[in-house]
Amino acid sequence: GWDEYGIAFGRPSTNITIRNVRGDTRAGGIAFGSEMSGGISNVYVDNVLIYNAGRGIHVKTAPGRGGYVRDIFIAHMTISKAQVAIEFTGNYGEHPDNKYDPHALPVVEGIHIDSITGKQITYAGQLEGISNDPFTGISLSNIILNVASSSHHPWSCSHVEGSSKSVVPVPCHDLQNTSPLVP
Repeated sequence: GWDEYGIAFGRPSTNITIRNVRGDTRAGGIAFGSEMSGGISNVYVDNVLIYNAGRGIHVKTAPGRGGYVRDIFIAHMTISKAQVAIEFTGNYGEHPDNKYDPHALPVVEGIHIDSITGKQITYAGQLEGISNDPFTGISLSNIILNVASSSHHPWSCSHVEGSSKSVVPVPCHDLQNTSPLVP
């Protein structure tokens, strides 16, 4: 559902497994949001190959959408020929009308990304939370992304908090905490 309509519907998507998938997409390979209808949680993604993608992994939401994206586990994924390997955006899209509640802030927390490889990637990551509602508990581990040599800043982050271990190229400062967040 969209904004207040999805919040009113209030049905979460939970306990989902995505395994052994191959996909060619111009948009997002594995995407969460922007329509959350009450929330998305406990999603397990394993053994996925995405190619020719705009984004390999995409979390998208905005103020006014409410809901949550939490406890997401992505592992053993290969991303080939993508504009952005990992993108989180807290300012996605538009609203259906002016009846939405701009104070209905989404919660994005506990997203664990492990054992990812990427080749022919333009940008490693663009992670942009919401200024008064940061995305938290993001953990990146065992990630190797072969980023285009013309990309002087392979990572861009704002309003996100998390940790990383064994990530190439080295992620932005907001994700360089080495405290173990990976379960």
